[in-house]
Order: sequence, then structure tokens, then C-alpha cells
Amino acid sequence: MSQSLSRIDYEKKTVEQMIRLYCRKKEGNADLCPQCRELLDYAHARLSRCPFGNEKKTCRKCTVHCYKPAMREHMRRVMRYAGPRMLWYYPLDAVKHLWREMR
Repeated sequence: MSQSLSRIDYEKKTVEQMIRLYCRKKEGNADLCPQCRELLDYAHARLSRCPFGNEKKTCRKCTVHCYKPAMREHMRRVMRYAGPRMLWYYPLDAVKHLWREMR
């Protein structure tokens, strides 16, 4: 019997998929480069401290922007590249993410 992920765990999984996809396909790296590893660690730390917890909306719709400007810009580039491609590489997760964003 599988246990469903908490909202924060789900967001961590999704952001990791996006960063890995960006680093692999856009930057051509087999493993995460130091900058993408730093962004992933930063994103996981921010999500772990999210004041909204399991009531959290997607980061794009959040009223509190907790990223430093440089990290926010890097994440914006990652999401702009990886977001549309998620449908090809992680179709079920992409549809779930879109559904949660629309709610």
C-alpha cells in the first residue's frame, strides 16, 4: 500500500525533477552541476521551512516569495525551460502539478 506524499514532499519531488531535467537537457550534464545542486539544496531548505505547510499553493501562486533574488532568477530560468518539457519526461507529475495549480 503506497502512502501519498505530503504537499511539501510533493513540491520537493517536482522541483527536483525540474532542476535535474534542466541540468541534463539544457546544460548537457550527466549529473547535477554545482550551481544546480546549490539551487536544489536551497529549494528543499526553503520548502522545509514553508510557513504554509501542507496548505501550500504552488510557488508561482504563493503570496510569500522566500527566495533570494539570484536564486529566484535561476529557478525562474529552470521552470521556464523544464515546465513545458515535464509533459514529455514526467507526464503524470506534470498533469498533477497543473491540476494543483488550477485549484
